[in-house]
Amino acid sequence: MGLEANWPKGYKTGRRQLFTVLDKMIMQDVMRTLLAVLTVIVVIIVSRQFIRVLDKAIEGQVSNETLLTILGLKIIVASVSFLPASLFMTVLMVLGRMYRDQEMAAISSAGGGSGIIYRALFLLIFPLSVLATGLSMYVAPWAEARIEQLMHEDTQSTNLRGIGAGKFSEYYSEGDVVVYVENVSSDKKMHKVFVQSRQSGNLAIVTAEEGKVQELNDGRYIVLENGERIQGLPGSLNYVIEQFVEYAVRIEEKSGVIDFDRAAVPAAILWKSGSIRDTAELQHRFSTPLGLILLSFIAVPLAQISPRGGVYGNMLVGFLIYFSYGNLSRVSESWVMNETIPAWLGGIGVNVLLLLAGGILLARFYGWTWIILKFKEKVAR
Repeated sequence: MGLEANWPKGYKTGRRQLFTVLDKMIMQDVMRTLLAVLTVIVVIIVSRQFIRVLDKAIEGQVSNETLLTILGLKIIVASVSFLPASLFMTVLMVLGRMYRDQEMAAISSAGGGSGIIYRALFLLIFPLSVLATGLSMYVAPWAEARIEQLMHEDTQSTNLRGIGAGKFSEYYSEGDVVVYVENVSSDKKMHKVFVQSRQSGNLAIVTAEEGKVQELNDGRYIVLENGERIQGLPGSLNYVIEQFVEYAVRIEEKSGVIDFDRAAVPAAILWKSGSIRDTAELQHRFSTPLGLILLSFIAVPLAQISPRGGVYGNMLVGFLIYFSYGNLSRVSESWVMNETIPAWLGGIGVNVLLLLAGGILLARFYGWTWIILKFKEKVAR
């Protein structure tokens, strides 16, 4: 069912309120639904990602103190990434409900057309796209960098994470190191310690009464006290047995440099860089606000359903369009990085295709006969 605007003659010359009652109704409905949809998607995605962080916390690679901080940062990153998809689903759901409840028929009978629907939507979407630009270009990279920094700091910390009573802990430095501790006291001192290390084919077994973890200039060490060390080549009778009062085994080399992922690089550095990979990353970040606008443009004609179609009549088609758009964007980004296509084509190619798809759906929304008649009227003038 097409909606054709039929405003009075004085509409364009007279003063009109910035927000009409219909504008406010649609904007409020879209905003409430968007928050609900985005919350559900983010909770599902972040929950799956957070399981991996919990695994690292159990292994001692992440401290309990930083878990909630990492969770909050991951929520920020996921919210920015899935904002276009959430808004697309929201517009389909809100407009689909309006068709089902015959609200669109009432708007049409009052002289409202698709223009008034676009107006109400884009009064909300344009400010939201500006906000999404800032989030995608600056906030999300900052959150990614902060997550990597926290993980790096936890790896370099000096406490006993990863070494627990009654379990084997593995480390990889100059050689393979396996540590077993029978008991850990409240002052973080280890008792009844077993250490196995392998370097250049030689195997060393160290047992000690006590031990502690210390951070020295060149890395992290376990300093053992009052124990015995046996070293030799497995299968050979040539081995060494020695007693010691204090002996240190390096378990991790010191690394002060964080190798940030490209998603965590600040936008200012990407702008100054001439690398094609940095250009592809910038295009990826700009795809968030562009996706908000283009997917919302498509959602208006796509939401048109038959009276018996239900609220989710065209949701399946919407999913197909979104996943096709997402996959094509990733393929385009990969082609730009591999220099298969020019950078400018990677930046606009997928968006132009989405715009054409929206134009076709809008033509179907009004009807091809109506468009041909309007075109003939314009030509006749």
